[in-house]
Amino acid sequence: MPKGYWIAHGIILDPEAYDRYRAANGAVFAEYGARFLVRGGAQEVAEGDQKPRTVVIEFPSFEAAKACFASEGYQAAKALREGAANTDLVIVEGYGD
Repeated sequence: MPKGYWIAHGIILDPEAYDRYRAANGAVFAEYGARFLVRGGAQEVAEGDQKPRTVVIEFPSFEAAKACFASEGYQAAKALREGAANTDLVIVEGYGD
């Protein structure tokens, strides 16, 4: 079964509020078997436009990645992020996993 991934690009507008979001999402990510592959860090835009923060989270399956996003726990955490960051997020199925 292919793994699932969240790929997010964002701009943090309110670091204190964003920290509350990060604190709240940890338990939810653990429940769904999520593992951070990229969490901020240095990046270089080689082509096109990009927001300054990139996050890549791996899940054991595409279904788990979608279920995590739809869960009550994550939606409660996500509400803490609203206004704290502008985020684009895609959930993708892995290739050849």
